[in-house]
Amino acid sequence: MNERVVSVAEAHCIRQDLLPQPPREFQIQHHYLLYASAGAMRLEAGEAAWSLPPARAALVAAGTPVRLLLKQKMSVCSVLFSTSFAPAPTSALSVFETTPLARELLLECGRLADEGEPLSEYGRTLFRTLQMISWRLAEKPSRATMPIGRSSGVVRALALTEERLSAGIHFEEIAQMTGQTPRTLARKLSAETGLSWGQIVQKMRMIRAIEMLAETRAPVTEVALAVGYQSLSAFNAAFRSFTGETPTAYRAGFASG
Repeated sequence: MNERVVSVAEAHCIRQDLLPQPPREFQIQHHYLLYASAGAMRLEAGEAAWSLPPARAALVAAGTPVRLLLKQKMSVCSVLFSTSFAPAPTSALSVFETTPLARELLLECGRLADEGEPLSEYGRTLFRTLQMISWRLAEKPSRATMPIGRSSGVVRALALTEERLSAGIHFEEIAQMTGQTPRTLARKLSAETGLSWGQIVQKMRMIRAIEMLAETRAPVTEVALAVGYQSLSAFNAAFRSFTGETPTAYRAGFASG
């Protein structure tokens, strides 16, 4: 996240407040744990994008290129692990749900960083515990991932769909606006994302709802309307199916972070 080069012998924590900025790429030589304590961002790697609100963290293996999209002010905690201190994660990038224990460990690592002292035995044990827990949590990645497409027609169709989540969107209109027939666009979406347009819309709505719950204090009814639901009960049911929690409970998890 930070432009300066950070030398890490074992492990180090950096806390930052970030302002909205254009999309940017980064690639570092250490394993990298990224956690947002306030706000939400998106990460892109390969052919997928992830939403990263406060209840979620990202584990990036050393040398993995990642693209960041920051559209609002954020407070983030970045933990760097030397490749000699921590083994390589199972996946190059994994976005996963955190736990209260993991968040407390992140907080304590941040306090150690504020003190600016070399790692003591206590600090080394603390970072090692955070590493072991995070590596294990990363083995169960989040479902809140969205394919980003390869061809210009699919990329444009995905962008138009996301822009119109709060309005009545129709697949035929998206196809027409991208200069494709519905049949051609459906075939390309399936080939490039593995999802139908309906499944993509559902995922986009859930991801945007998660981001709104993290970014704003808007009532759940307002969030439901903003992502295209006319019925609060339908939104609650869809959100619970996607995350395993109600919108209210999910938002409460941000506060505990």
